Amino acid sequence: MDLNLSIVQMEIPQDSNIIVGQSHFIKTVEDIYEKIVTTNPFMKFGIAFNEASGPRLIRFDGNDEFLIEKAISNAEKIGAGHIFVILMKEGYPINIKNQIMEVQEVVNIFAATANPLQIIIAESSQGRGVIGVIDGESPLGVESDEDKIKRKDFLRKITKYKR
Repeated sequence: MDLNLSIVQMEIPQDSNIIVGQSHFIKTVEDIYEKIVTTNPFMKFGIAFNEASGPRLIRFDGNDEFLIEKAISNAEKIGAGHIFVILMKEGYPINIKNQIMEVQEVVNIFAATANPLQIIIAESSQGRGVIGVIDGESPLGVESDEDKIKRKDFLRKITKYKR
């Protein structure tokens, strides 16, 4: 049995974030949609989900046509069953990640980022699967005291973090 590995580059629109995960049921799109709008009703987003059986369609939803189109395009490039892609603006993955993990169908989240993102794909005669991700770039050093201040300021901005 042959196994081929490849890398797929995700397209993340400017000022957007992406979540790529694995789920196991066609109801994923509806449940993720409900979680996002009840958690952060002002977030703009698009969701795409690759079915793994039956008609094997890319199911989709969202409240922003551009982000929906890009989510579909990314899901299509991944081409693996039971994978979902969420693209979002006017919010961050940290604002919805825990709620997405509460969705009964969600099995795993591979990445939640605004960084350049590559998906590592394994392909066999049965189909394709995600085996991991490359999120951003390698570290260049260790943070300084000034870097710590910048990090904490950023965290306060996006999460109301106090420490």
